[in-house]
Amino acid sequence: MGARTCRGKEKYPHLFTPLRIGNIRLKNRIIGAPTSPSMITTEGHFTPEMIAYLEEKARGGAAVVTYGEAIVHSATGKSHNKQLQLDSFGVKQGLASAARAIHNGGAYANIQLSHGGMYGGLASVGGDEDGCEIAYGPSKCTMPAGEVEEMPRELIFEIIESYKKAAKLVKDCGFDMVQVHAAHGWLFSQFLSPVLNQRTDEFGGSLENRARFLMLALDAVREGVGPRFPIEIRLSGDDLTDRGLNMAECVEVAKMVEDKVDLINVSCGNHEDPDMFCRTHPSAFYPRGINVQFAAEIKKHVKKPVACVGSLNDPAQMERILVEGEADAVEIGRALLADPEIPNKALHDQADDITPCLRCYECFGETSKCESVKCTVNPVMGQQLSAKYGLAPAAASKKVLIAGGGPGGMEAAITAARRGHDVTLVEKSGELGGNLHPAGAPFFKEDIRKLCAVLEKRVKEAGVKVVLNTEVTPEYVKEFDPDALMVAIGSNELRPPIKGMDLPHVIMAVDAELHPEKLGKKVAIMGGGLVGSEAAVSFRHEGREVSIIEMKKAVAEEVNSFYRGGLIVEVENSASIYVNTKVKEIIPEGVLCERGGEEFVVEADSVVCALGFRAPYDKVDALCDMVDEYYIIGDCKNVGQIYHAINQGYYSALRL
Repeated sequence: MGARTCRGKEKYPHLFTPLRIGNIRLKNRIIGAPTSPSMITTEGHFTPEMIAYLEEKARGGAAVVTYGEAIVHSATGKSHNKQLQLDSFGVKQGLASAARAIHNGGAYANIQLSHGGMYGGLASVGGDEDGCEIAYGPSKCTMPAGEVEEMPRELIFEIIESYKKAAKLVKDCGFDMVQVHAAHGWLFSQFLSPVLNQRTDEFGGSLENRARFLMLALDAVREGVGPRFPIEIRLSGDDLTDRGLNMAECVEVAKMVEDKVDLINVSCGNHEDPDMFCRTHPSAFYPRGINVQFAAEIKKHVKKPVACVGSLNDPAQMERILVEGEADAVEIGRALLADPEIPNKALHDQADDITPCLRCYECFGETSKCESVKCTVNPVMGQQLSAKYGLAPAAASKKVLIAGGGPGGMEAAITAARRGHDVTLVEKSGELGGNLHPAGAPFFKEDIRKLCAVLEKRVKEAGVKVVLNTEVTPEYVKEFDPDALMVAIGSNELRPPIKGMDLPHVIMAVDAELHPEKLGKKVAIMGGGLVGSEAAVSFRHEGREVSIIEMKKAVAEEVNSFYRGGLIVEVENSASIYVNTKVKEIIPEGVLCERGGEEFVVEADSVVCALGFRAPYDKVDALCDMVDEYYIIGDCKNVGQIYHAINQGYYSALRL
């Protein structure tokens, strides 16, 4: 006991070695990477929800929490529909409240100073409304989203001054660091580009000239914050596009700026390039840490500390990165949405309880769709304000029966038991997890398998009584006599009345995912939704020839655009895709199809039916009729995603 009580410091000694940057001492090497959900007012100010979001990250144990993409010059640089605008009247109160909340949570407050460059006046991934009047870039050009004007010299110097003012403002409001964004295709990245920057003045031509805008802005920031105040810069280690810088050129930029900054954060790619988005923010199709290599290369050439990014969420991997000298600190983005407690759990040697980020991009999707944020595996994400003080104990302990051990049933059981209820979880099959098992079967879905294991562990630790190989029927409910019933029995695969469905080479999607050994060499998948599309990638990875037959005009239409961007590339590389195509009949040779009035056969040894799921409303109703207090959770309520099951399970358990 005494002063040394954190076992994680022994297991991850480098991760929990303090790091001094300027005038601050980081308690560990974990930084909350810059994120910027749209929980911002139309005036460009923080909302209470946004502040609570930042505070939760601080409470989770990160040394630094960074707010992302705060705009320094709103008239030209606002690239998203709703962004924090540092030159907006009235912005100070929210900034001060955010800094205090982060401090109260135990972290340093950092904020990213940004400008969208040409995307201030063009429709972008961040938004297509309330943009700036004119799109200013390094040079006049035509982009797919519209015309770009060359930024006048006087405007360049005006923006440089805005960086100085913004930096002083956030320091005055209590922030401990600033980060200057010079990557991902925004303003400085555009000026650094040898393709986009065709200027003939002192801001164009050589790499030194193209970096001049950035260098002057860094000088202005330093003037605004004074000596020893930490300045971080986000750079690319490689733009990975023919419009940007290669690795060698990015190294040169890092060497240029080194004397002006205290920490170099190395990312890659381009936020506005659809082909690059899923690499800048690595999808499930990339290994975790894929972008660390760029930080490792830059670290070889500079003396200032270097931080890396790249969908990191495993403390053991973070420790290895530090041990091997690839970086001096790790920055975590989406993983801290899935589990803000990652640093604390690592510190106390509880890495096996970390909720894994699924890299499904529901967080990005919600930001653009609803101007909020959510997470598939974290039901509190986006609702931190109401959840700030933790789970309230139950007013009275109830005898609770939960029918169904999928993700919704497990989350409900965990939450109800933690609140003090007497919970019994009954599952029809021989294991908990439900559809997490087929969903986690593809080679790129390891995180779903980890999620299932974490939920099972929490069920056990919460003291939930688990009964397997037992179906909950009305008779079972009557005999059990619960105070409350939670119905989470899942859904059934659709088996439409297509002629030939009873042929021996037809297999349902769940069975095919769980038992791919049943499939032949050539596989035809009926249905190009998320299940069918991901199955195609998985089956092709196993060496099969795959075809997808879809009635709609495109596959995976229901998937959020951010995940779909990475998925479609994989699907197109994995399968022959037949869209606008109707299945007429399944025949021994494959599938007889019709498209545009013409019939043809898609040859297949195995035909996989991935035509969706349907809720068993009759069974749900029969169970609910047996009790006065009941809750319906997940697919048996309405067929949805993992998010819906976990969210409904959690909040239903709060109402018990």
